[in-house]
Amino acid sequence: MTEPSPGPLSDLRVVEMGQLLAGPFCGQLLADFGAEVIKLEAPGVGDPMRQWGREKPHGRSLWWPVVARGKKSVTCNLRSEEGQDLARRIIADADIVVENFRPGTLERWGLGFEQLREINPRLIMARVTGYGQNGPYAPRAGFGSIGEAMGGIRYVTGNPDQPPSRAGISLGDSLAAVFATIGVLSALHHRESSGRGQLVDSAIYEAVLAMMESLLPEWEIGGYQRERTGSVLPNIAPSNVYPTEGGEMILVAANQDSVFSRLATAMGRTDLIENPKYRDHASRGVNMEELDDVIGEWTAAQKTDDVLEILHEAGVPAGRIYTARDMFADPHFAAREAIVRLAHPELGDIPMAGVVPKLSDTPGSVRHAGPELGEHNSDVYGRLLGLSDADRDALAARGTI
Repeated sequence: MTEPSPGPLSDLRVVEMGQLLAGPFCGQLLADFGAEVIKLEAPGVGDPMRQWGREKPHGRSLWWPVVARGKKSVTCNLRSEEGQDLARRIIADADIVVENFRPGTLERWGLGFEQLREINPRLIMARVTGYGQNGPYAPRAGFGSIGEAMGGIRYVTGNPDQPPSRAGISLGDSLAAVFATIGVLSALHHRESSGRGQLVDSAIYEAVLAMMESLLPEWEIGGYQRERTGSVLPNIAPSNVYPTEGGEMILVAANQDSVFSRLATAMGRTDLIENPKYRDHASRGVNMEELDDVIGEWTAAQKTDDVLEILHEAGVPAGRIYTARDMFADPHFAAREAIVRLAHPELGDIPMAGVVPKLSDTPGSVRHAGPELGEHNSDVYGRLLGLSDADRDALAARGTI
């Protein structure tokens, strides 16, 4: 593995306030590309993500080392005036603040955007919430699941004969964090010419809505309401999950005319190409179920590796439906360093997804796993604020850090 580069954001300082996933994932992305991310956590408690996750070897969360990777942990009681003053002193020389408290919380603490930009006009603040900073729903508590439902993704996820399903990950939180990161980078570009920071307002429901393709004009102009369709795309065929020998499954996507021709040839069924039922995109959509049965009968008679080799050789998009085990065994994951490993004093080597996307000249890197609570108090309070050991001990005794 090559020596990690400093990263294109290595000259930036980020102060992360908030907890769980929506804000902290934005901080993770910025840290991946080299930013110094100082995470402020409640003394003695820290981010609840330190306790989250189904599996907890050695009593340790396996989620925390990922979402807090590359960050510095500093304890700071933001609910106390002394803690708020410490936060302001850190933010005075920061480039970015990331937070995901309910709107109005930071203002009550004297840490709102307008208050902070008085001491740091170049400051960019990313605020990630369920409903955004204004509008009638802004004061409501807004978790990712509610944003997913409001943004439309929950309604169209799952099988048509079942209630709406969860995607299996915290999709709404993560999308809002990704859009917040895009907003931060855009604001940084603008700051180069203006010298002024600005507010980045990323709402979970809007981040989900932004991914909903043509859902809105389909309803208003076409009079069509998208519904749950399980594993298929309505009127897009063939594009489905198909069985293979031994009860395994593969995904095949061959709905484009030229690709369908290659699939039919690979199956030894060139008669399908000129069959009026399957001759073009529209006809295949109408006869989707019948066509899926034909393809499924062919795939079910073969081993997974054999049928995938045939399809790959023919230029037909197809692949396994990966689990974590498949990812660890796949040579393509290894070749692109899609999975990286970080040392942990108790958990050993921790595998996690690598940095995305890959930059040719200034790639990002994962510098370390999520830190211990308050691990960087001496560095930040001593190096940045010039507080002595005695000063820090006094602050700790008062419950400020």
